Amino acid sequence: MAKPALLTNLQTNIDGFTLRPAAPEDSALLLTLIKELAEYEKMAHDVVATEEGIRSSLFSDHRNAEALIAEFEGAPVGFAIFFHNFSTFLARRGLYLEDLYIKPAMRSRGFGKAILKVLARIAVERGCGRMEWAVLDWNESAIKFYKSLGAEAMDEWTVFRLSGNALKRLGE
Repeated sequence: MAKPALLTNLQTNIDGFTLRPAAPEDSALLLTLIKELAEYEKMAHDVVATEEGIRSSLFSDHRNAEALIAEFEGAPVGFAIFFHNFSTFLARRGLYLEDLYIKPAMRSRGFGKAILKVLARIAVERGCGRMEWAVLDWNESAIKFYKSLGAEAMDEWTVFRLSGNALKRLGE
């Protein structure tokens, strides 16, 4: 994957709230926040990520994704990890938001919306045809929030996943 364009225009209009591109030295912080997200999603048992894995996947010459760190008054309060996918129907790339997390005590302050606005700005600047993400069916507050922004649920689609032994068997 080619190096992504530099992240610019990360400004928000919330006093004390900043977004910045994650750096290699943020790998431990990202892992901590990923584990907090997994705990919230009742999926802590699925986290096998390591600091080295994060460093390699996000900051090497062969990076797979990009990350933003959200801070309020200098303290980390969340993150977003995203990458580009591709739409054959549009013949254009898209921006896929893999994870967006705000610490529970910091929610309902507009931080999530600010991150999504910045990501939408990045998608537009990079010529993406759309921005997509997934949300757990039980997360009604997130679904309501996303719909309030104009996002549409893709109810006619079912996500499939191959992993572990099933992935290995098919790849043999």
